[in-house]
Amino acid sequence: MRQPFDHTLPDRDMDRPALLSALRARIARLDRSGGVAESGEGIPLCEALDAALPGGGGLSRAAVHEVLEAEPGAAAGFCALVLARAGGTVLWIAAEPDAWPPGLARFGLSPANLVLVQAPRPVDGLWAMEEALRCSGVAGALLVLRELDLTAARRLQLAAEAGGAVGLLLRPDEGEEAAGATAALTRWRVGALAGTGGSAHDLGDPRWQLDLLRCRGGRPKSWQVVWRGAAERLELDEDGAETEQRVVRPIRAAARRR
Repeated sequence: MRQPFDHTLPDRDMDRPALLSALRARIARLDRSGGVAESGEGIPLCEALDAALPGGGGLSRAAVHEVLEAEPGAAAGFCALVLARAGGTVLWIAAEPDAWPPGLARFGLSPANLVLVQAPRPVDGLWAMEEALRCSGVAGALLVLRELDLTAARRLQLAAEAGGAVGLLLRPDEGEEAAGATAALTRWRVGALAGTGGSAHDLGDPRWQLDLLRCRGGRPKSWQVVWRGAAERLELDEDGAETEQRVVRPIRAAARRR
């Protein structure tokens, strides 16, 4: 009987060169027949969101983006959508990865393209994220973390530019002041709204509150959107118009298990 593929990294006691070799080997074993898109192509979200981002072509590759969790399940779903549309092998890095592949598949992220990486210490997570972003065979990588200083953020941005992958930093929403300055190209806050279903027994399609808090070369905006899972399409909610954020702060240079 064929054994299921193990998407986790080997024992944490291995030295870093051995871990890196093992990680690259596992990435190579995944099916990347579709290839990784060129770094100049943006990752499409939906027409209204794409138009608000620099260049009007979607979320930039070869860059790092922050996502603040106003609601963890909604933020994980949004990140899964982005990683799915990155078009290739993606990594989900956390101290205790609680990402549930079947749940993430609801947002288009195939378990066959997903590598879960356990990084017990923050320094391990940052190292794994930087190495993943530098790897040309990786389409995207996500790191779950609480805090990040500007020096580390700049290193991740440089790694993304070198490898061409999209990087996502998934952080708890503790307010913009607590989040601090960022070297990321964009900063988002993702919250949950009531689903499209009519009862507690029929939640329908998930609805999200998306706030683009910071955007280098763009302006903060907010949207209410709905994810149409059957069509794998993100669209503006009929009752949630696009709005400008009142406070514009220039950026400083440089689905969970239920």
